[in-house]
Amino acid sequence: MLNKTKKLNSKIFDSDVEKKYIRDGFGQGLLFAGERNRRVVALSADLSDSVRLGQFKEKFPERYFEVGVAEQNLATVASGLAYYGKIPFITSFAVFSPGRNWEQIRTTIALNNVPVKIIGSHAGVAVGEDGATHQSLEDIALMRILPNMTVIVPCDYEEAKKAVYEIVEHDKPTYMRFDRSKVPVITTENSPFKIGKADILWDSGDPTVAIVAIGYLVHNALLCAKELEKEGVQVLVVNNHTIKPMDEELILGVAKRTGAIVTIEDHQIAGGMGSAVAEFLAKTYPVPIEFVGINNKFGQSGTPAELIKHYELDVDSIKKAVTKVLKRKI
Repeated sequence: MLNKTKKLNSKIFDSDVEKKYIRDGFGQGLLFAGERNRRVVALSADLSDSVRLGQFKEKFPERYFEVGVAEQNLATVASGLAYYGKIPFITSFAVFSPGRNWEQIRTTIALNNVPVKIIGSHAGVAVGEDGATHQSLEDIALMRILPNMTVIVPCDYEEAKKAVYEIVEHDKPTYMRFDRSKVPVITTENSPFKIGKADILWDSGDPTVAIVAIGYLVHNALLCAKELEKEGVQVLVVNNHTIKPMDEELILGVAKRTGAIVTIEDHQIAGGMGSAVAEFLAKTYPVPIEFVGINNKFGQSGTPAELIKHYELDVDSIKKAVTKVLKRKI
């Protein structure tokens, strides 16, 4: 059942559940953050409207910087601003930042450990018809390997707002990624969010498997949990929004409690959130794990719904992964 302590949206399972763009939550959060803290500045590489910088740009024109189609410059300018006391948010599609400017992020931001906030929008196959060139499926892997870098993937509009507030106060380089589409609003204004603290959103009481998800796919994980409960399979659902630093205490606890894990992400399986979970548990408490994600493939054009089904990120595919991992339990 839903974890009441997390104060989730009561309409999560309704057909008319409200859907919003996660990037709208980011834009609203950045506006509020800018009102509270004059050190917050925003930079865009010619995609300000797509990544929802419009309100910030209109209200704080002196704190908005348009660098044009020059993502390497986007990162290096931001590193300089951060070095001199600003809190820069750099924004683009994830395939361009960090995809195109990774070396500049590595050398000028991560190596110098300056608090630039890198926002990668339009990530995953859920980008849809834009196709493989714009569907970033590698960005989590690129960013989580960098020393000093924090990596966050909010699950919905509300969580994205909270994440902005948190990372403004987080004096570290930070990467936050989200997709393009409108997705169900899972959390509320009263739901908790803290960097490095995962949340158990569904707890059946005596679970035999933990489903660990990120981003908009947390909703599919909850839908799966509800169906499995009707079939007599008890599960936990974890929103593992902070991939680095990961909530190792919680992950270890659910592994010990359930003895089996399924991870879910709209990202390559190799190097993604599931890999981070597996790396940690391999050293501390090995259990059977199944990975739901993109399996060594590029994306393609199609509607988000078509691609989610084709790449086996849908509820039925998650259920199959649960069945498979349960058969492997000793």
